[in-house]
This record gives sequence, C-alpha cells and structure tokens, in this order.
Amino acid sequence: MKMDSDLLHSPAVGLAEEEEADMNDWKLPLAFMKKRHSEKIEGCKALAQSWRMKDRMKTVSVALVLCLNVGVDPPDVVKTSPCARLECWIDPLSMSPQKALETIGANLQKQYENWQPRARYKQSLDPTVDEVKKLCTSLRRNAKEERVLFHYNGHGVPRPTVNGEIWVFNKNYTQYIPLSIYDLQTWMGSPSIFVYDCSNAGIIVKSFKQFALQREQELEVAAINPSHPLAQMPLPPSMKNCIQLAACEASELLPMNPDLPADLFTSCLTTPIKIALRWFCMQKSAKLVPGVTLDLIEKIPGRLNDRRTPLGELNWIFTAITDTIAWNVLPRDLFQKLFRQDLLVASLFRNFLLAERIMRSYNCTPVSSPRLPPTYMHAMWQAWDLAVDICLSQLPTIIEEGTAFRHSPFFAEQLTAFQVWLTMGVENRNPPEQLPIVLQVLLSQVHRLRALDLLGRFLDLGPWAVSLALSVGIFPYVLKLLQSSARELRPLLVFIWAKILAVDSSCQADLVKDNGHKYFLSVLADSYMPAEHRTMAVFILAVIVNSYNTGQEACLQGNLIANCLEQLSDPHPLLRQWVAICLGRIWQNFDPARWCGVRDSAHEKLYTLLSDPIPEVRCAAVFALGTFVGNSAERTDHSTTIDHNVAMMLAQLINDGSPVVRKELVVALSHLVVQYESNFCTVALQFIEEEKNYTVPSPANTAEPGNLTPVRDSPAIPRLRSVNSYTNIRAATTARNLNKSLQNLNLNEEGGPAAFSPGNLSTSSSASSTLGSPDNDEYILSFETIDKMRRVSSYSSLNSLIGVSFNSVYTQIWRVLLHLAADPFPEVSDLAMKVLNSIAYKATMNARPQRILDSGSLTQSAPASPTSKGTHIHQAGGSPPMPSTSSSSLTNEVPKPPTREQPVTRPPYTPTLGGQAPHSHQFPRTRKMFDKGPEQAAEDGDEPGGHRNYISPALQTGLCDWSAKYFAQPVMKIPEEHDLESQVRMERQWRFLRNTRVRRQSRCITQRGVSRLDDQIFINRNPGVPSVVKFHPFNTCIAVADKDSICFWDWEKGERLDYFYNGNPRYTRITSMEYLNGHDCSLLLTATDDGALRIWKNFADQKNPEMVTAWQGLSDMLPTTRGLARRVSIYLDRSKQGGAGMVVDWEQETGLLMTSGDVRVIRIWDTDREMKVQDIPTGADSCVTSLSCDSQRSLIVAGLGDGSVRVFDRRMGPNECRVMTYREHGAWVVKAHLQKETDGHIISVSVNGDVRFFEPRTPDSINVLQTVKGLTALDIHPQANLFACGSMNQFIAVYNANGDVISNIKYYDGFMGQRIGAISCLTFHPYWPHLAVGSNDYYMSIYSAEKRLR
Repeated sequence: MKMDSDLLHSPAVGLAEEEEADMNDWKLPLAFMKKRHSEKIEGCKALAQSWRMKDRMKTVSVALVLCLNVGVDPPDVVKTSPCARLECWIDPLSMSPQKALETIGANLQKQYENWQPRARYKQSLDPTVDEVKKLCTSLRRNAKEERVLFHYNGHGVPRPTVNGEIWVFNKNYTQYIPLSIYDLQTWMGSPSIFVYDCSNAGIIVKSFKQFALQREQELEVAAINPSHPLAQMPLPPSMKNCIQLAACEASELLPMNPDLPADLFTSCLTTPIKIALRWFCMQKSAKLVPGVTLDLIEKIPGRLNDRRTPLGELNWIFTAITDTIAWNVLPRDLFQKLFRQDLLVASLFRNFLLAERIMRSYNCTPVSSPRLPPTYMHAMWQAWDLAVDICLSQLPTIIEEGTAFRHSPFFAEQLTAFQVWLTMGVENRNPPEQLPIVLQVLLSQVHRLRALDLLGRFLDLGPWAVSLALSVGIFPYVLKLLQSSARELRPLLVFIWAKILAVDSSCQADLVKDNGHKYFLSVLADSYMPAEHRTMAVFILAVIVNSYNTGQEACLQGNLIANCLEQLSDPHPLLRQWVAICLGRIWQNFDPARWCGVRDSAHEKLYTLLSDPIPEVRCAAVFALGTFVGNSAERTDHSTTIDHNVAMMLAQLINDGSPVVRKELVVALSHLVVQYESNFCTVALQFIEEEKNYTVPSPANTAEPGNLTPVRDSPAIPRLRSVNSYTNIRAATTARNLNKSLQNLNLNEEGGPAAFSPGNLSTSSSASSTLGSPDNDEYILSFETIDKMRRVSSYSSLNSLIGVSFNSVYTQIWRVLLHLAADPFPEVSDLAMKVLNSIAYKATMNARPQRILDSGSLTQSAPASPTSKGTHIHQAGGSPPMPSTSSSSLTNEVPKPPTREQPVTRPPYTPTLGGQAPHSHQFPRTRKMFDKGPEQAAEDGDEPGGHRNYISPALQTGLCDWSAKYFAQPVMKIPEEHDLESQVRMERQWRFLRNTRVRRQSRCITQRGVSRLDDQIFINRNPGVPSVVKFHPFNTCIAVADKDSICFWDWEKGERLDYFYNGNPRYTRITSMEYLNGHDCSLLLTATDDGALRIWKNFADQKNPEMVTAWQGLSDMLPTTRGLARRVSIYLDRSKQGGAGMVVDWEQETGLLMTSGDVRVIRIWDTDREMKVQDIPTGADSCVTSLSCDSQRSLIVAGLGDGSVRVFDRRMGPNECRVMTYREHGAWVVKAHLQKETDGHIISVSVNGDVRFFEPRTPDSINVLQTVKGLTALDIHPQANLFACGSMNQFIAVYNANGDVISNIKYYDGFMGQRIGAISCLTFHPYWPHLAVGSNDYYMSIYSAEKRLR
C-alpha cells in the first residue's frame, strides 16, 4: 500500500499502542502447528550399527622369542660404551648368561601377563629355526580362529635383511641362521600380532607386506585355475588380519643411551608407567620438581590396578589419555579394530602411542601396520605431563613423612572441559575430545554423578551424539551401572538409556539378558519419581517388549501391566501416551499378556483415554486396544465378547478431529477384521448385494449444477498446481460428461431427512479418493461403490439381510470402515480402502464356487442396470467400459446377458470401470492388495490363514516410531521459536511488525471516513465461478474458492499465485473459508457442504500446497438441496429449507472453531485438542446460514434460514444456552454479524434487504435500514462501519452506517464497461477499505476507497 508520508508519521498513533498491538500478536495461540501437523508420521532412519563389535577377539597364545645370546654382541652392531644394557629391567651381565636369559624370559612373560593374564605363554630363548617352527605351529593349532602374539627380541643377532629374513641360531650357537618372514607367516597364520624389538625393524614390516601380497595373488591364481601347480599345494593362509608393531624405521638403529633400557620399545609396550616416569625425570623440566630422583620413582606406592593409590591413579590417567588421543586422531573403523576389539591389542596400541612419543625424542620412529597418524605432538600429552608432575611433587613428603596422597584434579578438569564444550559450542562443531575420558570417569564413584549428567546432556544433542558415544564404547559401562542401587543415579540412567534405545532399539536383548529391565520396572513403579523419568522408563520398557518375545515374557513377570494401568490417569500426557503404547506392545501377539490384561480389565481402563484431550494419547489408546483385539490365539466366547466390546468403543472415534487418531483407528479395526474374517466376508457380500439392487433416488427433476455454471472446458482453464498426492487432477474433472453418476447420488427431498438421524454414521464423506488415476484395476470396490454403500446402508432395508442381525457388531464395524473410506484426509481413506477391498476380494473369491445368494446374481453376472443410470457396455475390442454408475463391476465380472450361466471356475479379471471414476492417486500401480495375482489367490481361498498375512503387517501408521523420535531429538535445547536469535523468531517478529503497520495505517484511513468505494484496484478472470472469497488479513493475498478448487491472487500486483484442488468429492462444494493463524504462519481452512473441513499450508508460495489435517466437522449434514447452487435456489424459492452448506466462524484467541449449516446444532471444535467440545442445539427446523462469535462475551450469533436470529451463550448448558431469539426478518438471513467491542451490536440482513441492528440485551431491534431486494451476498466491514450488498440483479451497493448509499457499482472498469454478472460472493478486507466481489461470469474484482485516501 502506498501511504501518504504524513500518514505514516501521524501522531494519532503513539508508540505505546504499536507495541501493545505487537504484544497481542505474541500472545495469540497458533492452531495446527504441532509436530503431528508439520512432520511425516514415521520413525527416524535407523542408524547402521557400527558400534557393535561383530567379531570380538582374544589373544589366547603368546610366543616370546628372545635372541639375546648374552655376552656376545652381533657383528653388525657397534655398541657405544657405556651402552643401554637392561632387558626387561634386568642387567644381563649381573648373573650367568643362561640364568640371565631365563630371568629375562620370565620377566617378559610377567610384564605381558599384567595385560592379558589368561593367555598361554610359551618362551623360546635363543632358539633354532625348528624350535620357532614347532612353537608357532603348536600355538596356532591351539588358538584355532583366535589371535596369536609373536614377540621377537633380536638384540643378540644381526639386523633383519632386505630379503625379508630375521635371525636365529644353530644348535651349537656357532652360526646365525636366517628365518624367512614368509615361513613365519605360514606357521603363525592369521589373525596374529607381531612385535619386533630390534634395529631396522621397519624392514620386517615391509617384507611382511610384500609376502602377504604375494600370498593373495597365489590364492587368486589357485582359485581361478584349479589345474595350476599352485592349486595342488596346500593353500597359504591369508595374512589380511595381521597387526605388526616395530621398534623403528627400516634405516634406524635402536637408541643406546645408557640411562635407557636396551629394550626401550618392549618397556614402552609392557611397562609404560615405569618408563614414562623415568623418561619424565630425564627431561630438563623435571628439575622443576624438587627432590625427585630415579631411585625415588621406584618407590611410588600403590598397585597399578588400584585406582585409589598414586601408581594406580597414574595408570588410570594414562589409559584415559592414550584412549582419548587414539579416538581423536584415528579413523573410527580403525579405532574400533585396534582399541575395542581385543583387550591385549588395545593395551599394546595405547602403549605404542607412548613408545612413539619417547622413542621419537631419541630419533627413532616406531612403525605399525596398520599405520597410525602421528600422535606424539597431541595436546593431551601436556595433560599427562601435568598429572605426572603433580603426582611426583608429592612423592618426597609421602615417602618421608607419610602424608596423605592428594588425588589428581585431572578427571575433574577434563569434565569441566567437556562441560564447556557442551554449553559454549556452536551447532556444527567437531566432537568433544573428552568423550573417552567421560567413559573412564564412569568407573569412579567420586565423579560418576557428574559424568552421567554431562553424558546425558551430550546424548541429548541428537542421534549422532548417541552413535559417537556408542562407538567410544559406553554401552557396557551404562549396562553395568544398572546393577547399582544408588537412587541419585536413577534419573540420569533412565535418561541415558532412553536416548540410547531411541536410536538403537536392538539393545533390548542386552538389557533383558542382564536383567536390566528390572531396573526400569522399579523406576516406573516408584511414585516418588517425577513423571518425566517414569515416562522415559516406560518408553524403555516399550522398546524392550517391542516385537521381542523374551522381553514380553520378562516384563510380564515383572508386573508391567499392573504398573502401567495404575499410571493411565497420570496428569502428564507423554506418560499416558507411552503407558498405552507399552501396553499395546506387551500384548501384541503375546496371549499370556492379553489374558493378564483381561483379568485387570485393562481394556476398560484404556477406554478413558479415548476421550483424552491430547490426540497423541487417544492415538496410543487406540493402538493399545487394536493390538488387544489383534491376537491370533484361539477364540473363546469370553474373548469374542471382549473384542466386540472394544470394537464398539473404538467405533465412537469415527469422527475424531485428528487424522492421526483415525488412521490408528483403521489399523485397529483391521486387526479385528483379520480375526473375524469370515464374519466380515458375509457382511461384505450382503452390502455388495444390497448396493447392487438398490437404486439411489436421483434428483433428476431438480436443477442440475451443470445448468447453473458455464461448462468448464474452456481453454481458459489453467492446469492446477499438483498437490501432494493429487497429481493432475483437473485432467480428471475437466470433461463435463465425466461420470454424472456422482450427481445421481444426491438425495432428493423425498429421500428424507428422516433417515438421517444425528446418530447415523452414513453422512460423512468426501475423500481424496474421488481423484486419481484412470487405472484403478487393483481395486474391487471403487470409491463410488463404497460411497454408495455408505449411503445405502443408512436408509435401505439393511435389517432384512440374510443371517446377520441388523445391528451386529460386524455390520456396524463395516459401516465405520465405509465411513472412514470416505474420510477427507487421504491417508485415512486409503488405509480404509485397503481393508475394505481386502475383505471384498476374499468375499467375492470365496463366494464364487458355491452359490450362496438366491438368483445366483453374484456368481452369474451383473444385474441389468436400471435405465435411469445408463447401461454398462463392454466392447469386445477391449476399450475401457463407458462411464456408468452401475457399480456391479464390484465382483469384477464382465456383464453378460443374464440367461447364460457363468462358468463356476475363477472369475475373469477386468478393470473396474477404470475410465469412469478415478478414485485415488495414492495407490501405486503395483498390486498392493493381492501379493499374488487374483488368479492364484482364487486357488488358495481355502487356506484359512492365506490372506490374513497381508492385511495385518502392511497396515501400520508409524505412530509408535514417530513418538519414539521425541526421545532421539534434543529435549533440553530451547525450541527454535523461543530462541531470540533464531531465524524463525526473526521472521515472526517481522510479521508482527507488518501486522501492526497494517492495523495502524488502515485505522487512519477508516477514522477519516470513507465517502466512496468504487475504485477498481483489481480484476481478473478466475478459473472457476467464485463461490467464497477471503482476504488475507495482513498480506496482499486473496483466496477465491470455486466448487472444488482454490485460487490465490496477489491483488496488489494483479497476478495469480496458486491454484489447487481441494479434494472434495464432485457432488460437494466449498461453502466457506477461513484463514487460521493469519497473524503469523497462515493456514487456510475450507469447509464443504458435506461437513468436511480441510486445512492447507504452503499455498501461494513456491512450495506445493499440503493438507495439514482434515476431519468431518459435521457428520449429519442434510444433503437435501446439495445439488443446487445455494444462493440462486434460495432466491427462486425461499420456502426450501436447507442449502446453506457449511458455515464456520473462527476464534483465534481461544482456538475454537464454530461450525454449523444444514444441521440442527452449532458444533464447537477445540483445535488444540482436535476434538468436539460442545454441541449447541439451535432449536429451529431450518438451517444455520451465518455464524458470528465473540470470545470476550462467549456469545455466538446464528442467522437461520427461517429468518430468525438466535443468540447463544456457550458457557451455559445445552437447554438454557439460547439467550435470545429475534424473529423480525421474514426470510432467509444472509448475514448475522456480532461486533467485537464489549457493547457491540448484532447486525443482521435477510434476502429481502432489511438490515436490522439489535442490542443483545433487548428483545427488539434498535434500528432498521432497507437496502436492495433480492440480496445474494452481503458483508459488513468490521472497522469502517460500511456494508456492501450484492444482488441477483447484477449490481453492488455500498452503504454507510446511516443507510446512505455511498457507491453503486454496475460495470467493470475498462473492458468497454462490461456489466457485472450476478454476484455470487463478496467480502470486505478485515482492515483496509477493500471490497472483493466474485460473480457468476467468473470475474473477480476488488474495489477500494478513493486514491487520495489511500
């Protein structure tokens, strides 16, 4: 809007008022913006389980080969003097050579036993080739598939050769004998680990790899060509799974520093703390720690495996640091393989990191295969130096004075670093370095509570964090902690386990195996636990019993059912939801639990949740009752009675406001259908038969809609935007002759409102399923047939059915399914169509061979179609059948003359009237209903369980998995809309500022007074005849509905933004629209005259429009004059009652939606709870034509077809809530408007043009104005005190509050002054002085006040 600059800065509107308006927007609740509306109802993608070690291994045998030849130095090494002497911390020259050798061997074995006490150790001291061979082959034989370690110390023999040989001795020790690595590989086999402590050790690693490659090639050759000489030899073992650790590179010598041991590499690998402390003391920095000497280090008190002692604590810190360095530097899979698969390998590699650090300081580079990235400069080593420093600085006083040892602050500091990462880090960041340390800290009781708390907060970041934690190896730790009885750990452990199971439910087995489920059962039963922790406990139990028989048994014994039933009425909705899901899962296909539930009246206790205010809880209750009746065990009379009881309770949810609940309802009923298949087949056959023999009254004598609206096949019709599943809908509806049948389904006046008692299920309707592809050949029952059955069942003589009492449970459930198959929400109707067709298919297949019904009509042919309907012709050429309404095609037979007997074998399978009534686009072309083609299915019709298997598993809603996603997503994070810095919040702020601006600027204009309103600011031809038009309150968008589609225009730019199909069946029309959340993220509500409400999002922008939700707002619409264009018929013959369609009024402040129309009640829906909260009887015999409400005063004003205006106070009971009735109008009320101010008046107008003003407290009108006769549309501007009337006589008159005409519009601007068509709808903008007018000639125009005002 271009505004005068002085207007913008007008002092009339102070700043405070602007802010005030803004605050109101912030306070308004939003409708239909919950997760269930914005997300697809499905679980999160399952993560690949990379954390579970598929092949845990043990090193079971260790060969210690020492070639020391004490006293004789090898020829190729010149030793310094003094030189490094110690081997395994023993000076070999301090005793006789043989004794030294044995002592060193024994010591080395002890050092290894610290890391792996259970292995078989074999020493081979100064061996010959044969001895090595014998040793290796025997160890491999005993180890079978497990790992063998080969430790080689070559300090007394020459260096390895380039040809890939190491040296041993001959028997007399007179010669060095080479031993080929190739042979060693053959004897050792795989998996193995090799440690080489000798100079030039890197050469061995290289040779090893070359030989391994050569073996692979030989194996390949032998595999390809069996006659090859290689294939005749015994196959060499593959060396893929071998690990090597070598002391130095190929060209390096071992350090000879006399302060170091000669076997420095072995010392680092097997006695890391000892060598690390010595090395620390040898650094210059050690002089900063006074009084610490090498001798003192030997006296550090404590044991390595006791974490409370100084030595044990250092060892623990060392483990944590090396593990952390490895986890941060290595690729994940390599880390898993080297640090998590095998305890001994993990220890050696942790110590190898130390070897790299120490030996590099002496110009030696240890080598490993697989190769590791360099880690010797990692920052965590500084934390190690600090920990050693703190420990050593206490030593002199501890040893000399016996003071107490102060524990290291290392772990507390690392937890703080982790906490800083959690609180300060940005969204996309690298994983925290400290994660493996948190794992180590779980071992300590001192820090455990804090570590669990931080771990929980980390897991809360999302599934990626859970995967990381599992890959670090957290699982066994938290599993073990479940044995702890500490109460303070309970909330933390429950939270952590909920996070783990939400991401990886396969842990259910581990929990049951370790009795972990008992922990959660006790948390659930503990009434002192806060509700959120009990919710997580019950979620964990729901995962444990999910499709896992052992879990179901364990939890049943643990009294889970009784525990859950006690908590069904808990005030915490998420707890109620999960308790119900948990119950539904424990008795799913597990009969003992079902009977336990029966004994505790579980089903009756669940009934209360069916009317829960939270849709997800109702859903969970339906799920639980569905699996309760879905058990396939043997039936008894008792269990059948219970099933019937449950079924009838579930049937009451047929008109629930939430599609999630109705989808779950279809699935629950499908379980029942599977259980009682034969009974349902009988009912299905009778309905099919009934439907074929019953001609629905056809209002042929009444005007047909086609006569009132120009034929819609003009080239001006654009292609619609595709909407979700409705791919190319207009293509299906453009041709006018396309299936008049649906119009024939209208009921004429004589069809009788009498049959439609409010209790009837039969009157909902509207399914997306009327749309769709021309090839619905995989469906026996087309949507039309089902729709017709639904109507027939309500007023035909169903009670004369053979063998089934009229009100049998099966009949009623079949009706409920028929009703759900016509649900306005596509996913619900599709599920119901599947169930119905599955049974119809079985029924017709089973009925074929034995003739069950008289006249053999089922087994012979289709009955001749009544003439009123046009006959069904089947051409021989195989072209599609002609459009016709005879739905006899339901048994999939080719109609033939009735005289010829149909062969009794199996039925020919022709497409169901494909071209005529496309019914749903959501079914893929592939055959879903019949996994085999119908041919085979006919043969195994006898098998009792043959068919049952594919209704049940296929039908599920994903609700439970979707609910579980809550636990996988961050729970503690501030939601984006509350985060002041977030994009969402900024956009919202922008919208609210825009709203304030629109309100302020429009108020300035309306306060000056509008003296004329005829400046045409927009005109365009709409794709369909406009029937309802609605301005968006704050942006420049206007929605124009025709019979079944909605077009969006930008009235400022004059361009079309969108056009899409609303999805209502062809015999229904859109009769009102509302913008919900207009102040923020707008949704569009459309109401059709069959009582269905649909809500759309993503319209008028670049995205595809999507249906957010849809439900049957009014279930008992009287379809009397549904076929007529409403306003015209009223104008021609006002005596006809009915035809108001559906009228709605929306209250954003309370989230209530008032609905009424061709019914005798005003029904109020609470959109937050998605349920009906009140039915107010109108007390009149005519329809409601207009609704207006005021939340401040709780008043609702209704204008009726008999001319009365009724005022209701919704705070009062149904009998006394009508507080006033005005009967001054003599005819149909076009509009009744309640002004929103505290003392606002009621303004009402009838078709005769009399405008009356009422004060709600006085019985008579306080003012009357007369306007034009023959009114078809009227609107009142809420701000500017204007009202506009549109007439059949092709003009619009605009009046001010005094009844003076300020504008009379008869011609369009431009267009050579073409005359306006008959006015079909008009509406004012809620703020601007704009009037939108739609007329029967397809044109849509907008008029505004004079330019100078704007």
